[in-house]
Amino acid sequence: MDDVGYGLIAFFLGLFFIPMLLGLFSAFGVFTVVDEAEAQVFTLFGRVLGVIDEAGLHSPIVRFGPQAVLIPFFGKRTKVSTALRQRYLRGQMVNSEEGTPMGVGIWYEMQLSDPEAYLFRNTNPEGSLEANVASSTVSVLSNLQMEKLLEDRHSLSRTVRAAVSPKSEQWGYRLGSVYIRKVAFTDRGMVDNITDKVVKRLVQVTSAIKQDGENRVGLIESETAKKVSQQLAEAAAMRPGVVGAMLNEIGRGDPEILEALMNVLETEELVSSGAPVEWLPEGVSVLVSLGDSRET
Repeated sequence: MDDVGYGLIAFFLGLFFIPMLLGLFSAFGVFTVVDEAEAQVFTLFGRVLGVIDEAGLHSPIVRFGPQAVLIPFFGKRTKVSTALRQRYLRGQMVNSEEGTPMGVGIWYEMQLSDPEAYLFRNTNPEGSLEANVASSTVSVLSNLQMEKLLEDRHSLSRTVRAAVSPKSEQWGYRLGSVYIRKVAFTDRGMVDNITDKVVKRLVQVTSAIKQDGENRVGLIESETAKKVSQQLAEAAAMRPGVVGAMLNEIGRGDPEILEALMNVLETEELVSSGAPVEWLPEGVSVLVSLGDSRET
């Protein structure tokens, strides 16, 4: 058999036997692979032998000594996730200082920090943490003023986190961000009443703004009319002086033009007055009778 034949035989043997050997080594605890955001807890005879939380290829025998070979037979290897997780709790009921029932929604992050405590100090650490967050939220937010509940959620979120963190660390969890995302009224009748009040208030504010605008426009119009009247009065008072000065100047320069102008003005005044005018031919004698004339 030539070299190519031996090479093919070695390839197929390696293709089948190497995975089998690796599987056997892993089953007997010779090595283990830890994934990202994962921790492996090794127990032997009911006690914790150690924890590996670094991603990569590790050998329990090197880490924990020769006793690690007994783990597949008398112990256990438990994988737990250390990834950051988020949870949102809806409708946590609290009462304000005024006695108003409010529904609170709270969002929080949690991450496994102590795998040993997570596995052996609490049978349901996630449920206990959720209940702790809910109870702390209710205890911190109850009997607060409605205005503070609606507007000061940042400081209240920090207060809730401070109340929850010590207990969560005992169960192997590290609490991340905590934030009160929603505060809502649960009584539908109260919501309708508040809506009606808001609508009425908006109508009042709109009417007040409109009235104020009309008042400002009226004030501007009255001030403008006053200034226009003043300017017209000043112009009317100056007109006789200006006209008289011009007539004097015309009279000094050319009296005939002045006389003709005066005749024209007199005629215009006579025509505009509407008085009856009788025209007589030139050279006709007119007898004017003073007093009453009676026929005899």
